[in-house]
Amino acid sequence: MNSLFTHTGSSSFTEFLGAHAPNLLPTRAETLAAPVGDQIPHATTIVAATCAGGVVMAGDRRATSGNMISQRDMEKVFRADDYSCMGIAGTASTGIEVARLFRVELEHYEKTEGRSLSTEGKAHRLATMIRGNLAMAMQGLVVVPLFAAYDPAADSGRIFSYDVGGGPYEQHDFHSIGSGSIFARGALKKLYRPGASPQDTVLACLQSLYDAADDDSATGGPDVTRKIWPVVAVITADGFRRLPDEEVGEFVQSLLEARMTDPDGPTAPLR
Repeated sequence: MNSLFTHTGSSSFTEFLGAHAPNLLPTRAETLAAPVGDQIPHATTIVAATCAGGVVMAGDRRATSGNMISQRDMEKVFRADDYSCMGIAGTASTGIEVARLFRVELEHYEKTEGRSLSTEGKAHRLATMIRGNLAMAMQGLVVVPLFAAYDPAADSGRIFSYDVGGGPYEQHDFHSIGSGSIFARGALKKLYRPGASPQDTVLACLQSLYDAADDDSATGGPDVTRKIWPVVAVITADGFRRLPDEEVGEFVQSLLEARMTDPDGPTAPLR
């Protein structure tokens, strides 16, 4: 076996790839002559909220190219490892590549070091990858992820957001990114309950995505006719679990039934 692959000199797969096959990195793509702007599909709203013993992340399924819907069933929430995930907003193609590379990065570290990174280590490793995409971001290919993980040291969920320069910024209780994030975060301010069960937190996240879709044209609501539901992931001490479409569909159905009599959704008590 080639010693190049058995003695990499670094626990970072990104550094190894950059040294020996830089053309495979999304951040080393050929420089564009001009900003591509709205020509490339963009991913939109992602929400995350901590719950009892973990964290929930959910994302809508719509991708847009300018004023056009380019895809109705896009995946925006990705498993990073057994206890973490990331959601993407911004340039869809670059975001998907970063998500895949981040997953390999964590696997590579675990295999070379014999242990997994800490939650802070994962968050900072992702920040380094985002920072490497800054040149492309300046041309319009912006990727802004949301990272969520179960932290065994704290026995709780944690959420990290980023800017185009990397970040990271730890968020408490809940956060959202993407074009509909303002509306989703406003909904979560009223619906979020600290220490709520994962099921109640999933419903709160779905309500916030519905509110985002109600006010932001780039955010897709539940597509009942095509049975396209938001992607929902729950991470606890038992590990990462993506909810099957049938289970998400049941949550959405109860949400829609309630919205038939109260279109603006549930209200929070003043006292």
